[in-house]
Amino acid sequence: MRFDSLARRRLLAPALAGALMLTLSATPAVADTDRYLDPRASVPVRVSDLLRRMTVEEKVGQLQQIAVNRMQGDCTWSGGALNETCMQQVLGDQHAGSVLSGGGAAPAVNTPRAWAEMVNTLQRYAIEHSRLRIPIVYGVDAVHGHNNVLGASVFPHQIGLGATWNTGLTQKTAESTQRAVAATGTTWNFSPVADLARDQRWGRYYETYAEDPVLAGTLAAAAVTGLQNKASGRPVAATVKHFAGYSEPFNGHDRAPGDLSPRYLQDTILPPYRAAVDAGALTVMVNSGAVNGIPATGSRWLLTDVLRDDWDFKGVVISDWNDVRLLHTAYHITDSYAGAVAAAVNAGVDMAMVPPDDRGFHQAALDAVNQNLISKRRLDQAVGRILALKFQLGLFDNPYVDPALADAAVLQADRPLNRQAATESLVLLRNQNAALPFGSGTKKIVVAGPLADNLTDQVGGWTIGWQRVPDGVTIPGTTILAGLRDTAPAGTTVVGTSSPDDAVAQAASADAVVVAVGTRAAAEGDADIPNPQLAPDQQDLVARLKATGKTVIVVVVSDRPLALGPANETDALLAAWLPGSEGGNAIADVLYGRANPSGRLPVSWPSGIGNQPLYYQQLPGTNGGAGSAYTPAYPFGAGLSYTSFTIGGVSLASGTARPRDTVRATVTVSNTGGRAGDLVVPIYAGQAVANPLAPPKRLVGFAKVTLAAGQTKPVTVTFPANRLAVTPGDMISTEEPRVATGDYIISAGGPSATLTVH
Repeated sequence: MRFDSLARRRLLAPALAGALMLTLSATPAVADTDRYLDPRASVPVRVSDLLRRMTVEEKVGQLQQIAVNRMQGDCTWSGGALNETCMQQVLGDQHAGSVLSGGGAAPAVNTPRAWAEMVNTLQRYAIEHSRLRIPIVYGVDAVHGHNNVLGASVFPHQIGLGATWNTGLTQKTAESTQRAVAATGTTWNFSPVADLARDQRWGRYYETYAEDPVLAGTLAAAAVTGLQNKASGRPVAATVKHFAGYSEPFNGHDRAPGDLSPRYLQDTILPPYRAAVDAGALTVMVNSGAVNGIPATGSRWLLTDVLRDDWDFKGVVISDWNDVRLLHTAYHITDSYAGAVAAAVNAGVDMAMVPPDDRGFHQAALDAVNQNLISKRRLDQAVGRILALKFQLGLFDNPYVDPALADAAVLQADRPLNRQAATESLVLLRNQNAALPFGSGTKKIVVAGPLADNLTDQVGGWTIGWQRVPDGVTIPGTTILAGLRDTAPAGTTVVGTSSPDDAVAQAASADAVVVAVGTRAAAEGDADIPNPQLAPDQQDLVARLKATGKTVIVVVVSDRPLALGPANETDALLAAWLPGSEGGNAIADVLYGRANPSGRLPVSWPSGIGNQPLYYQQLPGTNGGAGSAYTPAYPFGAGLSYTSFTIGGVSLASGTARPRDTVRATVTVSNTGGRAGDLVVPIYAGQAVANPLAPPKRLVGFAKVTLAAGQTKPVTVTFPANRLAVTPGDMISTEEPRVATGDYIISAGGPSATLTVH
């Protein structure tokens, strides 16, 4: 049966009592023997005490994270009002340890307050129907702000934050997300993505930070720090995903298998995940795909030998959507669901993410335990980690939030920060004859193209819905046309048009044309693009506008770099990525010159299609065919400014180092132009002689600095020498990575210095 209004009021009443009831707790008076209910006891003591009281059925229930749809409406996919019968089945009978809202899984009324009420209701039901009053931990995909909640600030996707090269800014956007997530009662966020962006065909390319492991790992670590900031008073667990190698499918299609050499896996793929784990992430999500013939969800080497034993990770490992069952139904590594559960749990998975139509997980997990496919020791280990997470998040002591505070904490929160993030994400790739910023002589601007007045595609996938903002739903935000029109200088007219013919006609009397092109919002496999190039009709529009002889500015709003055709030959080219709800204002700020572009490419921009994967760390070879070498249209790290900079030679605090040392490199940088600007200072390392092969250079550290016009100052970047480590040996070597002795060339753009490792 569905909740009637009386039952719903009964369950919600304590949570709706207002700010004075914010510290509500379902915890009864603590008996001397109930150590797990004592907030003064340590987490290990509380976990141990609770584990000894739990039945096998209660323990097995903790292994399940069920989609909230399972307890809404028809209890499968419909969504809507909570259904008490299904709540009893999931939370009462099966003792489910966690609930999640995946993309688009919202309460019947999508407001922050309704989110808080829904989570409170489920939390109260779980506690009151648990013999031991065990709370749930509620998870959500808040991957660019609290993006499932209508009215929340929608930040740029991770690829845009990667273009900022700004660690502090990335952390601040994560802190903003943490505050919004915590206000709605959700305490587990499935972010950040630590995968690398190296294949433009892959549909989740835009969810990554960079193609480079140091840049990606540094920003992922900053996001972990921000998400787990306790400044708001209610911690949220970050999730490092998708561990590991998810972004490397062999054919560019999401979730297709990958084949990665041990050297590439160890030296390039694993380091960004390690950086995020070392930042203190409380949870890790497993890669849905298979690597080298082994599904990651069933890889003991990956989830136990590497993650637990080598990296000393203590937190919770969760599967991705439906991946435990798929070990049986798709990968066929076992002949039963119970066998699949055992394979995953014994490999190192602590919790399974279960879709709403799965009615078999709980029984399969029970069968696996009762048949001794999973030992009682391993069961207690997994459940203990889950319980520890709940204690760390304060869920036993303060399980509810005040719904009356949610709207103020979430709705359009931190708009100035959002605008700053969008602005710093913009990368100016081309600016012929100083076409930008627009000057006082620019009196009429025509704004055209399919992305000009299109907020849905501007914010990208994973926004309100899984794929995109659903049809008929309006979110707050500013499009490119609105930003240019609403903030135009006095005397400047901005004309928007959706018709290519009208755009060409209007251009005849214009001083400049801004044409916004790009990709449609989508997620996961639906976003795969086998030929990542600008659509033919968009290329044709740009070519026609160029033919008018007027100044043409192309703004690319896209989920990945695209082969641009004629759009790469216009007066100016601005890469905007998926800039979020403040993207229109940010783009206007840059085009009008109120902001100086400072973004730099976190990925390589291709000159054509057919050369994927593409990345700057391509190894040397004897190849000589067209496109077979690293020949991008714009290389990793490229980006222009409205001022000019010089970067001097590198000086090292010491010319020698040992593998465990920290290297200090100092570079003198100057702003030689007429206005202030931000400069990214990258530090690269290369080797004149290397065996195994090494790329000509690889990023080992970076900084972003602000320089006033005419200012010169030294910038010091430190990096651990072990970032130079590679896997030694022959083709199939599985040795541990280590730093080879010898000389390394350290550079930042000017003269280099030599670092000798001994």
